[in-house]
Amino acid sequence: MNPINRIGTFYSDKFLEHDMPGHPEHAGRLTAITTLLHRRAADYVQPMSFEAATHAQLCRVHRLNYVRDLERSCAFGGGLLDGGDTYTTEASFDAAALAAGACIEATRVVMRGEFKRTFVLPRPPGHHAYADHAEGFCLFNNVAFAARCALDEFGLERVMILDWDVHHGNGTESIFYDNPQVLYVSLHQYGGIYPGTGTSNAAGWERGAGANMNIPLPEGVGDKGYLRAFNELIVPKARQFKPQLILISAGYDAHWRDPLANMRVSLAGFAQMTQQMVTLSDEFCDGKLVGVLEGGYDLEVLSHGVLATLQVMAGDSPNMIEDVIGMPKHELAVERLDSLFEQIKKTQKLA
Repeated sequence: MNPINRIGTFYSDKFLEHDMPGHPEHAGRLTAITTLLHRRAADYVQPMSFEAATHAQLCRVHRLNYVRDLERSCAFGGGLLDGGDTYTTEASFDAAALAAGACIEATRVVMRGEFKRTFVLPRPPGHHAYADHAEGFCLFNNVAFAARCALDEFGLERVMILDWDVHHGNGTESIFYDNPQVLYVSLHQYGGIYPGTGTSNAAGWERGAGANMNIPLPEGVGDKGYLRAFNELIVPKARQFKPQLILISAGYDAHWRDPLANMRVSLAGFAQMTQQMVTLSDEFCDGKLVGVLEGGYDLEVLSHGVLATLQVMAGDSPNMIEDVIGMPKHELAVERLDSLFEQIKKTQKLA
């Protein structure tokens, strides 16, 4: 192993205090990841310090009334939000504010040149959180804080967010839907899965028209379908946009073994997707790349997926465990994507 880069990583034990045993999004997700990284990635993972986002920083992304209401609710012990899917506890507001602060600091150290690439391991996750309410296990929209930091503190004009979580990042899309400075691209399973948003014709609003690209995939397309989406849609769109910073909303629930979806992606597929983003960041951003953990609910897959991503970001060759967990036996024929991809190319004005 001779990695090119050390990866600044952002994690706190306080993220574990937001927890509801038996819920799919529980503290054991991060414990599984950090246990594996301690064994396998200590040579090139650099833990970083950070502070919780202030109220002023939280209000760069979220409405003041929502921030205040969430803080008040957690102070009284928390409860269930979003029809019961999203929980809060007494510790949830502090954990979520710390997660937002981690994403801000991860962006700062990349923009200051201290690290080319960083990765944040926050809880709760973020990409379903809207400016004014919680959804889908998410309280604050973590990746949105990274984007706002780059725009507001460093004066960037073009930030790209690539969201490969299996669920559409409806909150992230909403926050930046009219913003031409943020290109939001989402690969997600579409049909019979939460949240049911993310159609291919949702391409941005007013000034942000063309700065939103959804790739709603039918279940079962596997690595071939995802990598075809990268080659035909994501890479050309990135080259059209010319980002100055790339952010990844990195969920690992598109893996074939995840209990909440059915996309049949392998660990090798996640490694290949990471490599595509590393290559784009080298081409346009001097290597500047920030990863932010989202979903993933099979603990072995989740931990090894994060490890593979970090290995690729560090310039190392990922060590897959497909021989242990197996490979999906079937993938949907990618020819079924022809009409969808042609429609997206037309909507996005891609050659």
